[in-house]
Amino acid sequence: MDKYADIRPYNDDEVADAVARLVADNDFVDLIAKHNLPGWLAGMRFLSRPLVRANLKRKWGQVNSVRQVQLEVVHYLERIIHNTTSEVTYSGLDKLDKNQAYLFISNHRDIVLDPALVNFGLHQHDMNTVRIAIGDNLLQIPYITELMRLNKSFIVKRSAKAPKEMLKALSQLSAYIYDSLQDGHSIWIAQREGRTKDGFDQTDPALLKMLQLNGRKQKKEFAEYVRELKIVPVSISYQYEPCAISKAKELYHKKHHGEYIKSAGEDISSIVEGFTTNKGHVHLAFGQPVQSGCDTPEDLAKTIDKQIVESFYLHPGNYIAAKHGDAVVDSESVDVKEFDERMRAIPEELRDLVTALYARPVLRKEEMDT
Repeated sequence: MDKYADIRPYNDDEVADAVARLVADNDFVDLIAKHNLPGWLAGMRFLSRPLVRANLKRKWGQVNSVRQVQLEVVHYLERIIHNTTSEVTYSGLDKLDKNQAYLFISNHRDIVLDPALVNFGLHQHDMNTVRIAIGDNLLQIPYITELMRLNKSFIVKRSAKAPKEMLKALSQLSAYIYDSLQDGHSIWIAQREGRTKDGFDQTDPALLKMLQLNGRKQKKEFAEYVRELKIVPVSISYQYEPCAISKAKELYHKKHHGEYIKSAGEDISSIVEGFTTNKGHVHLAFGQPVQSGCDTPEDLAKTIDKQIVESFYLHPGNYIAAKHGDAVVDSESVDVKEFDERMRAIPEELRDLVTALYARPVLRKEEMDT
């Protein structure tokens, strides 16, 4: 029996059927039309749907393996990088073993781009791409589930609520991650549930306790098990924070109303916004496998945070927001003028929250140094 059938990515023999389901899905076809055809044509579905389906069949009709899917994804990602970034740079990958499977734990700023850019860097360095952890809260729409599982994503069952159900789901997830690593498949998972909204990148010890569930089953000490997992912290830094205004809106709403309930389709809108808006320079810093400072989940969280915070690439906007650095001194500098212009485009009630989002990585580095 396939004990991971309900959470794992698709295997090669499942790819063709999944692609066929996507091509047959009207909602997916309409989404493609909306973002690729003129508005008047996208609205005429009796014309747009056959056009889009014919194009999808031409491009994807012969795709029947996960590797083929990922090679197609690379083309889309290259287009996104070309159109919406000034550059994407990497550090630390040259210090990793190309033949070793790693558990990459990163800060989380964008729903899909974070792991996609991790994969892009690995691909560029001739390393195997990762299996991606994604919460089932994002998989309420069938075509999203198909796309994610085609692209080596596995499901984190966040919707499980009853204690026994939660323990069962977390134990299955813990075992799946371990078995994947043992089989030579690297893993990407965010350091916490949900994106960082305030710029404070912090690892949740609960995530690390989940990882240990399988180690406890094997009767291994926490530190010993962690070393087996080959955890590599990754720090992702965007010059222009994806979805900054919507993140600030959520924080503002929570502050003034106590809670924030996402509207239907909001996650999809965030994914599209992350893909389409300008991100400037993006840098991904890969750390070193954690070997010490991992005796407890809390110790390990601090160790991961230290690498992520210290290796976070600071852009001019970060320094300007924190009122640090040479750029702040010259109020006539291009960087200051550009940052001020971006801030003026943000609703006044959200401006302080967005400024804090950019400033916090600078302040965190200073805290680490003291």
